[in-house]
Amino acid sequence: MENEKQKLVIIQSYIEAYNNFDTEGMIKDLHENIVFKNIANQEVNLTTVGKAEFKNQANQAKQFFKSRKQTITSTIVNEDSFEIMIDYQGVIAIDLPNGMKENDEIKLVGKSIFSFENDKIIAITDIS
Repeated sequence: MENEKQKLVIIQSYIEAYNNFDTEGMIKDLHENIVFKNIANQEVNLTTVGKAEFKNQANQAKQFFKSRKQTITSTIVNEDSFEIMIDYQGVIAIDLPNGMKENDEIKLVGKSIFSFENDKIIAITDIS
């Protein structure tokens, strides 16, 4: 149980860093071999492997948002992972190729699945 609480604190710290555009805070508890996947509309649209690639992508993503906030609405603890249900909202900073314009607001409901190895996050899958 104590280990579960520690992992939930790590996840909350990661999300707080994400909300604050704090890339260093996001990566501090990541495993060197972190695998990140983003799945939207049942398609994988982004995969990174390794801490450096994750950090690079996280820094690039910051330019697209004026603000962004993930709010945890519930948590499911599985044997080897944590499913975090998320309410997401953000404000776009620049016109995007998908037709979204500066100041457009995004609101999504999704989930993030976090897996751990040696008390470090080894995998994150964001699904929306």
